[in-house]
Amino acid sequence: MSMAVVGLVAGMALGFAGYFGGFGAFLLVAALGAIGFVVGRFLDGDLEPGDFFRPRDRDRPRPRDRDRDR
Repeated sequence: MSMAVVGLVAGMALGFAGYFGGFGAFLLVAALGAIGFVVGRFLDGDLEPGDFFRPRDRDRPRPRDRDRDR
């Protein structure tokens, strides 16, 4: 299934939840959809648990540090 079709289905589900269930249902469907997306990426092997818990690269200087060195 292409990403366009997945986006269409997700948009329709959010639209129906917002129309019939109100804003609270819209937020619930959006949150569960985001969780499902992340779980799907884990199962496909596109993400690893360490991607969320690994610190950023500390080797790269921050812009603030580069200006101070000049």
